[in-house]
Amino acid sequence: MHPKTVAYLLSLIVGILAASLAVPLAAAIAFGEIRSAWAFGAALLCSALTGLVLRRQSGAAPATVYRREAVAVVGLSWFLISLLGGLPYFLDGSLPTLFDSTFEAASGFTTTGASVYREVETLSRSILLWRSLTHWLGGMGIIVLFVAIFSQLGVGGRRLFEVEVPGPITEGLRPKIRETSSALWRIYVTLTLLLIGALMLCGLDWFDAVNHAFATLATGGFSTRNLSVAGLKNPAAEWVIALFMLIAGVNFALYYAALHGRLRTLWRDVELRVYLAIVGVAALLIAIDIWGRYDSVHDTLRAAVFQTVAITTTTGFASDNFDAYPVTSKVILVTLMFIGGCAGSTAGGLKVSRIVVALKAAWIEVVQGFHPQGVIRLRLGSAVIGDDIVRSILAYLALYFAIFVAGSVVMAALGLDLVTAVTSVVATLGSIGPGLGKIGAIENYAFVPAAGKAVLICCMILGRLELTAVLALLSRALWRR
Repeated sequence: MHPKTVAYLLSLIVGILAASLAVPLAAAIAFGEIRSAWAFGAALLCSALTGLVLRRQSGAAPATVYRREAVAVVGLSWFLISLLGGLPYFLDGSLPTLFDSTFEAASGFTTTGASVYREVETLSRSILLWRSLTHWLGGMGIIVLFVAIFSQLGVGGRRLFEVEVPGPITEGLRPKIRETSSALWRIYVTLTLLLIGALMLCGLDWFDAVNHAFATLATGGFSTRNLSVAGLKNPAAEWVIALFMLIAGVNFALYYAALHGRLRTLWRDVELRVYLAIVGVAALLIAIDIWGRYDSVHDTLRAAVFQTVAITTTTGFASDNFDAYPVTSKVILVTLMFIGGCAGSTAGGLKVSRIVVALKAAWIEVVQGFHPQGVIRLRLGSAVIGDDIVRSILAYLALYFAIFVAGSVVMAALGLDLVTAVTSVVATLGSIGPGLGKIGAIENYAFVPAAGKAVLICCMILGRLELTAVLALLSRALWRR
């Protein structure tokens, strides 16, 4: 691996972060929030200086970016932007330690939505805006934005894009990776603007509309209210947010295909059909289970649909305290935490396509038990899934659950009760945010000890980068020249 190449690319990514910090800085000045303006200015300066130091260490721009450099850049960049992006929280005085501020920023950029703030309604408006903006940037991915802006990477851009974009099976949009990145961002921005307008029509002011739109399209979950979306007290807004969460959980490549006249691609996509079926069945079962908790059928359905979509898409918003739901509903919601949304979406979790492929592979093994001579091809729709992809998916599932078990054991050893320990790892590894127990829908992660927060930061970044880019940093082979 070439360290100077890694330093050069990291300097550009940190430069994008520094430019992003100018947005809340301008907002703080406009809102008259002097302390926050100072915090954002200092954080911007620190980020810019870090970028300059990395640039000076890198030398000339690299001619080629190989896969090892791409993996190192993507893995290291998420830790670096979490540290630098968290500085405003610490410098503003709203969080007491760099550990807490890094946790909050990592949760924002990875679109996890797990917060260490006990009272978000006491925060300055510029801090609230920055929390939501970290979601929005992380939702489509800072690396994807980076590739969209800088075209000189060539093949290296493709390698960065492939490491960054989540999901095992993604449909290409354009032959050039820069055009693919730009297309994804245009769709993302358009949907965000549509949601902002829809929320304002529902009666939200521009500030709440912008913040919740950023968090919704990124499937993040940070809110301007302590009670999350329930604090808005706006049933119409809940339905709109639920719809756009559902939209954000779909493979963005399908939207591109539909916009270019290939509408049949949507209906023929097996993953999309399974995704919608999971949401529909789960919402119906939860609605039946919580029947009588609400005064009307409409309120029951609204609550069931919202909680189901929020957890399935790993957004983590809450319109009710689902930790108080009956056990059956909580089991369903925890199951949905593992599944997640579609490949190529902003959602986290294992991804529906992986679940479908794994179940089909298991069924083929059953069938071949009494038809050993038969040759059965595993298909996802009309596409034949190769044995190499099946093996990689099964390996991913095994690794995911191994990390889940190990993380749960560590969190329990740190003193968390069983429910809180287990769901804290599920909620961060799957980019969901809230879990059950002490980290429920209306709770936070402030009480978690520093060692536990370190574990959960790693879980958030591992889940966002689909494990491999982070775990590869531990390999000696990656760092060899």
